[in-house]
Amino acid sequence: MSTPAFESPATTPTEYRATGEWSEAARRSYLFVLGSSRTGGNTEVLARAAADQLPPQISQRWVDLKHVRLPDFRDGVHQGHQGYEEGVFPGGEAERQLYEATVSATDIVFAAPMYWYGMPAQLKRYFDYWSGWLNAPSLEFQQRMAGRRLWNIAARADPRDEMAEGLIAQLTNAAAFMGMSYGGALLGRGVARRDIYRDQAALARAKTFFRQDVPLARFTCDVPVEQQ
Repeated sequence: MSTPAFESPATTPTEYRATGEWSEAARRSYLFVLGSSRTGGNTEVLARAAADQLPPQISQRWVDLKHVRLPDFRDGVHQGHQGYEEGVFPGGEAERQLYEATVSATDIVFAAPMYWYGMPAQLKRYFDYWSGWLNAPSLEFQQRMAGRRLWNIAARADPRDEMAEGLIAQLTNAAAFMGMSYGGALLGRGVARRDIYRDQAALARAKTFFRQDVPLARFTCDVPVEQQ
């Protein structure tokens, strides 16, 4: 199934009240950022398995970065970020849409396979734009993102979960800097298409991934070794 660059929200955000594990009353909306170079890969399958467990009243929006014509990020900190102050985004309409989708969500899910033990180029390019938004005072990006949740879903070839520690540390520290919570990583094993269906443990974890309590992120250097 082909995924358009920007899928419309599945539902309108609304106040959701429930019993059991979804007992909190909140306005929740999830942005799933697909960062793979292929459509319908193992990471996307795992992400959609996790998303299927969300209550229907919670909004979902999906963005497939390989269909977004986003130019490489250029750090304009020394140029005063001219453009943002006039309401113009240097990266054009694609950047504006990504920014609005990001700040409109309470939960941002990075769904991308591990490439060389980190995130692939499509996702890293989008993530780099956070630096531009962060340094543009008029956007108030850090203030708007504080208290929100960041999640990570990734398929990888290496069977050892420890090989994802670098990626997890990067996102943990980024969330801590932004004042966000980090929900951790849902990792699955897969190389060839549909390999993820063999990883029954990952598919089982997907059923409860978004139901866990998510504390505010702490910088990894501030967490005692025995708690890491």
